[in-house]
Amino acid sequence: MSDVKSAAGSALDHIIQKAASELEDGDYIGEDGLAYCGKCNTHKERIIDLPESLYGPGKKRKVHCMCKCEQEAEERRKKKEQYEEEMTRIRRMRDASMMDSKHQGATFSNYQIFEQNRKAFRIARNYTERFPEMLEENQGIIFYGPVGTGKSFTSACIANALLDNKVSVIMTSFVKILQNIQTQDEAAYISMLNSAKLLILDDLGTERNTDYALEKVYNIIDSRSRASKPMVLTTNLTLSEMLEAEDIRYKRIYDRIFETCVPVEVPGESFRRIAAEQRFDKMSKFMEV
Repeated sequence: MSDVKSAAGSALDHIIQKAASELEDGDYIGEDGLAYCGKCNTHKERIIDLPESLYGPGKKRKVHCMCKCEQEAEERRKKKEQYEEEMTRIRRMRDASMMDSKHQGATFSNYQIFEQNRKAFRIARNYTERFPEMLEENQGIIFYGPVGTGKSFTSACIANALLDNKVSVIMTSFVKILQNIQTQDEAAYISMLNSAKLLILDDLGTERNTDYALEKVYNIIDSRSRASKPMVLTTNLTLSEMLEAEDIRYKRIYDRIFETCVPVEVPGESFRRIAAEQRFDKMSKFMEV
């Protein structure tokens, strides 16, 4: 037993010796016999009680401790490390979000607000700011309106704002889902989609109207609803086309969506067409000069 105590004592001595303070330029020994930092004038050493079971009663030893300078430097190092880890995690989440590169720069700060999209902008921003509540309530949105009015951009703004706040988001389209689901296990793929706190599904209604495609679309929406996790969808369909659908294949899809998603109209002319006309007018004037 004495050999064990001796070995333990030697090991502890080795640790204490390695932790001993090394005086740097400006450091000094105070009246208490302990080392002080020459920069912040705080202790670089302290007295500890050694284990009585190994050294006997009343044994003490000087050991190194961090002065105020070292503590502040360590705090800065940890904060930098945490920041880098957070940035890495956000980048990984953004990569996992499956978002198209054209949408990765979409933010509420570069949102072009017009009279037609003002309501959608306000709702999208409020939805993002209150997302913990929306998640708790399993509350989603379906943005509907003509082609080119900014529905996908609005949804991408939601995605990017949440990703910046370290909320997991997947943004994809039904066309991509139907392509991917054919090459992998359907249950595992749906589970992956449901792992995100928010699932954004772009371009509802552009998928092929085959029994197979519509069945998969329903399965995605139904499983998401059963998981009690919200969705944001976009579609070029009108509200009446969805609410008054007579084909049972479509009807059950739309009914499932409206159980958890509030319809928000994004009306107006196609921004892409307006921009193209503006470019055409500009170039025409330029060529006429």
